[in-house]
Order: sequence, then C-alpha cells, then structure tokens
Amino acid sequence: MKIEILGVGCPKCKALTANAEQAIKELGIQAEIGKVTDIGKIAEYNVMMTPALVIDGKVVASGRVLSKDEIKKIISQ
Repeated sequence: MKIEILGVGCPKCKALTANAEQAIKELGIQAEIGKVTDIGKIAEYNVMMTPALVIDGKVVASGRVLSKDEIKKIISQ
C-alpha cells in the first residue's frame, strides 16, 4: 500500500502525516508513506485544498485533517 500526504508542510499536513503513521501502526500493515510538497504534482491530483490523503493513487480526502480512526476505517474498506 502506498500512502501520500499532499501539502506544502503546514501544521495540518504534519498532523495528517502523524495520524496516517499511527493508523498504519495500529492496523499492523505494511505501507509506504510519502509526502508530496510540489505544487505542480499536487495539482496533478486535481487537489485544490491541502492537506490531502492519497491511497494507492486515489485521493480519499482533501482540505481537512482526517483523524487516525477515520484513516483506519478508509484503509480497512
């Protein structure tokens, strides 16, 4: 599983990254977490508001910080 956090490094982006890392740890799954900070690459995902969460190339949320439990629910689906 590949998880990407889209954002320029603001506190909300960092919070989303921490929540994603915690969710993966609690689920006990293997996942690669990457950060995308390049505005051009973020635009390629058609994301207008950051932070955004991308799982396996699909944008699952943008414009808000998902909680650890919300991320766990999305991953488990």
